[in-house]
Amino acid sequence: MEDNLAIILNDSNKTISKLQLLSTFFEEEIIYKIYLRSQVVHKLFETNPELDINKLELFHLQYTSTVIELLRKIKASNERNVSILYDEIQINKDLIENINDSVFSEKNYQLDKQKQSLKINLSLRKLYQVLSDNSEDYPFSKNINAFSARFSQDFYFDISTEALNELIKFNPADVYRNNSAIIQRKLMGLLCKMDFKTEFFCGLSAGNLILEVYRFLNMDRYFLFFPTKNLFLFCDLSKITDVDWSNTLSKKTRIVQELTDKNDNLMSRANVLKTVIPDNVQALLKEYYEKISDVDFLQHIGRFDVQTNILKTMLNTNVI
Repeated sequence: MEDNLAIILNDSNKTISKLQLLSTFFEEEIIYKIYLRSQVVHKLFETNPELDINKLELFHLQYTSTVIELLRKIKASNERNVSILYDEIQINKDLIENINDSVFSEKNYQLDKQKQSLKINLSLRKLYQVLSDNSEDYPFSKNINAFSARFSQDFYFDISTEALNELIKFNPADVYRNNSAIIQRKLMGLLCKMDFKTEFFCGLSAGNLILEVYRFLNMDRYFLFFPTKNLFLFCDLSKITDVDWSNTLSKKTRIVQELTDKNDNLMSRANVLKTVIPDNVQALLKEYYEKISDVDFLQHIGRFDVQTNILKTMLNTNVI
């Protein structure tokens, strides 16, 4: 008899420990209350040997084990749903890593902007000499288009083809031209006046066509370079209405930022989803707790009640 008592009490402790782990996992007040109440029931039988110990075993079989099994099913279901979010998070992380491996850094871009400005300024100075001397010499610096080829996809602003065509329109009477380039007469005059001191301002792209926009130092005046035709024209930035000039991030940097923010949101959702308990189960657990907290509960411990039957039914359906 004492061996049977010890076995049932030991099994009861193991069952309650399982419930404790689940209460810690879900961090739900009602589960913690059920766990505490189960401890009270256990202690009642442990300290009162005159009570029928078999009722403690029956209590766990009918109630505690059913709750444990139900909570485990919810936990497994939640973990399956969370795993889908974790898979998406990992896919985003892999994409971020690939982008970071392939993208030129902001530091590269800033350094090469200075080199490109120097190439353009030297080319324009040489173009002035070629036009003045009516020479056939090629005025452009070596690899002058390499900068756009390297950075346009990531760092240039997108504009429409219509907007680009509007920017490169010019009156033939207003330009100098030779076999190498076309440049607005007044632009060349201002370049000479400013001693060909300009800096790269931004790049614009419309499909495969690109423009480079330059700014005169210490002056709010701009001109464009259209590499396809080696064309130089004044550029009125107010005509470019579909560009957010305040957005200084590269396209890939923006993608990385968006993916990082998305992963933060997914992780928050996963943390919530991992321990969520459906409302109908929560309501039932509250009724269940009220049942086992009833002072007359132990007198009717052998009877299957409505809550127990509903708990067991949930285990065998797709409610969860």
